[in-house]
Amino acid sequence: MLIDFFYTLRAAKLPVSVKEYLTLLEALKAGVIPPSLDEFYYLARLTLVKDEQFFDKFDQAFGAYFNGVALKSELAFDVPLDWLKKKLQRDLSPEEKAQIEAMGGLDKLMERLKELFDEQQERHEGGNKWIGTGGTSPFGNGGYNPEGIRIGGDAAGNRSAVKVWDARAYRDYDDQVEIGTRNIKVALRRLRRFAREGAAEELDLPDTIRSTAANAGWLDLKMVPERHNNVKVLMLLDVGGSMDDHIKRTEELFSAAKAEFKHLEFYYFHNCVYDFLWKNNRRRHAERMPTWDVLHKFTPDYKLIFVGDATMSPYEVLQAGGSVEYNNDEAGAVWLRRLADHFPRHAWLNPEPEGLWEYRQSVSVIREVLGHRMYPLTLAGLETAMRTLSK
Repeated sequence: MLIDFFYTLRAAKLPVSVKEYLTLLEALKAGVIPPSLDEFYYLARLTLVKDEQFFDKFDQAFGAYFNGVALKSELAFDVPLDWLKKKLQRDLSPEEKAQIEAMGGLDKLMERLKELFDEQQERHEGGNKWIGTGGTSPFGNGGYNPEGIRIGGDAAGNRSAVKVWDARAYRDYDDQVEIGTRNIKVALRRLRRFAREGAAEELDLPDTIRSTAANAGWLDLKMVPERHNNVKVLMLLDVGGSMDDHIKRTEELFSAAKAEFKHLEFYYFHNCVYDFLWKNNRRRHAERMPTWDVLHKFTPDYKLIFVGDATMSPYEVLQAGGSVEYNNDEAGAVWLRRLADHFPRHAWLNPEPEGLWEYRQSVSVIREVLGHRMYPLTLAGLETAMRTLSK
């Protein structure tokens, strides 16, 4: 049976290998879990899923394959009545609890559910007896009953089901969707490089053991500096104009980067990088940093990340005087090339959908200048960019 499960996961575009599948079979053969579908779910996810970004796809494939099996197999083993009773005490009002007790209590409810699984042969909608949808039966989905068990589908909003059978807790982990701060942090961690710097404040246990043994058993404590992520990042952020449509995602990226990187420097630009950058958008005309100074201030070991939609007139990139704000002496492409040459590890993150890039001439120009190191601001694009910066 499990070979079909393996092919179901592969069909869902999960990178599951034969070796991982064999590991799952070995674990089952060794009896590391009891005969429970819930336990099998966690074991299968542990052995087959390499990255948390695939958790949601795994949940969907698992649910599709075991649809129907989950309901019957759960009842084939002991139902954790203590757990259900505790949830009843927490979720239901005194009036609802009184109704359950009047109908025989939770033990009677579970007994009746088992009987219905044996009796019912087809789908049922509405009504007050069978397992179905939209009715007042204690079993099913989309209806209401204070002592109910929701089976299949999404909650109807009453929030009174005793057990949710098909929760998907990781539905925003997908490498193609637009991303939030949590997922951005996960992707940015691929750029981390830890080193021990500063004062020795952390116990070095292996060295302490070796030193103590060499010292005839007299305790000899050895300390080391705490490990920190010493990656240095310079982020240049496009602001204003068409970037107003992407404020939310750019803020999420910036917030996640500040949380992940101890050494983060940032400046703003508009449309394309020219002679000046700035830190404060309200004082952008009064407090400018010459781009030459930025090149001299930051060493080439910084990772340079541009963030912008690269959407403008090609003239703004290719011609001197192309800036819409002032008469720049040199073209934006010249400054982009200087930055790329000074910071060998660089990437451009573009919040515009990748399918639109071919219709933006300026995007093609900037991609060419930067050696095609432009990536979409999706989880997959961000992870690809981080791998590029790590090389």
